[in-house]
Amino acid sequence: MADEQSEAPDSTAVRTALWRAMHVRTDPPPHVVEDEIGLRIAAPGADWRDRPDMDPHATSTFRAAMVARARFIEDLITEQADRGVTQYVILGAGLDTFAQRKPEIAARLRIFEVDQPGPQAWKRRRLVELGYGIPEWLHLVPVDFEVGASWPDQLAAAGFDPGRPAVVVSTGVTMYLTEEATVATLRQVAALAPGSTLAMTFLLPAELVDAADRPGLRASTEGARASATPFISFYTPQDMLTLAREAGFKDARHVSGASLAGRYFAGRTDGLRPSSGEDFLLAAT
Repeated sequence: MADEQSEAPDSTAVRTALWRAMHVRTDPPPHVVEDEIGLRIAAPGADWRDRPDMDPHATSTFRAAMVARARFIEDLITEQADRGVTQYVILGAGLDTFAQRKPEIAARLRIFEVDQPGPQAWKRRRLVELGYGIPEWLHLVPVDFEVGASWPDQLAAAGFDPGRPAVVVSTGVTMYLTEEATVATLRQVAALAPGSTLAMTFLLPAELVDAADRPGLRASTEGARASATPFISFYTPQDMLTLAREAGFKDARHVSGASLAGRYFAGRTDGLRPSSGEDFLLAAT
């Protein structure tokens, strides 16, 4: 491991995990995703539901967006595994819990969780403490992005086979990166074996966000700036599709937050729906 020192995950990773748990504890069934494992890993303390960012009403659209995101990825991985893809790469894994929640699918794959060394060492320790352990098919790959380390090189060292197709997922990351860094990631994934798939989220410019969701986007943008992790990149769907195609993807399509709302929240009587501020790029080599 590049750095054996453990450090807690960042606030964004913890908040995402807690929102997934809040969905189970606050929203009536059917639940889009059932995930309280991230809560167990984060261990935020008994009063975690009293945090301002856990307010059941004020943060409902963000909570819904997080579970919609997780469910979309879960469905994609299941579909690709059924087609014979056996490698799954999570860039900026944070407190992702797919391996623990869906072991029957995960055991058919080789999963590579890529993250900064300190938070990943912390997560490794927590998984062991909670009894989940690190199965032979789960590879925690520390990559120090701050010093320019290459995640493809680290993946290969961890046993990733670049000659076989993979699903690569990057959620909740592009808003913190420059366009140049995102383009570099697109090119690296596009260079993988034919049959590989990328799912990447991106934030929309405010003018493309539903009027009802703009105050929430403004609040989250201000909160990110106050936490010294500002949002620096926003993309229109067409801009993101153009970047993907120029990077080498032959097939790229846009999956809107509205389409996820229709897929996973139709028929709900509680009004729960995801924010319109984040969409998916789905691209295939």
